[in-house]
Amino acid sequence: MRDGAEDEFAEFYSATWPRTLAVVYALSGDRGTAEEVAQEAYVKAWSHWGRVARYDRPDAWVRQVATRLAVSRWRRTKVASAWFARNRQEQVVDPPDETTTALVRALQQIPEAQRRAIVLHHLADLPVDEVARIEHCPSGTVKARLSRGRAALALLLADEPNGAPTHV
Repeated sequence: MRDGAEDEFAEFYSATWPRTLAVVYALSGDRGTAEEVAQEAYVKAWSHWGRVARYDRPDAWVRQVATRLAVSRWRRTKVASAWFARNRQEQVVDPPDETTTALVRALQQIPEAQRRAIVLHHLADLPVDEVARIEHCPSGTVKARLSRGRAALALLLADEPNGAPTHV
């Protein structure tokens, strides 16, 4: 059962959320960012609700906090982008070849546990015991997944129309 402060805050939240979200969305231009920032502002309001509830316009306080949070986030992003632009070295990466594309397409068709085992062992080059530790299962289970996964991949890749050699 909620107490009076929770009920009061819940009503406040329901009544003011749409406008707060609209303001932050207009500032950020991104709905997901706006929702995160607005939620953070309401968390701050709830943590100070005893004081904020007594303000003449608690909704204005929340929007001001949300606005400041949005501006702060924008500044951090701008500084980080500038730093990356100055310090990042451009790397040109070749697009995946037909064999890699066929392998990825085939990996998407096998069960997830087998796919994780194949990727961790063969592509990430981890030993079976390490894969077992990551997957929280016995080594024998990983070996079985690898065996079944390789068999499934062999069938899927044998059906490839280009007859491309495989990684497996």
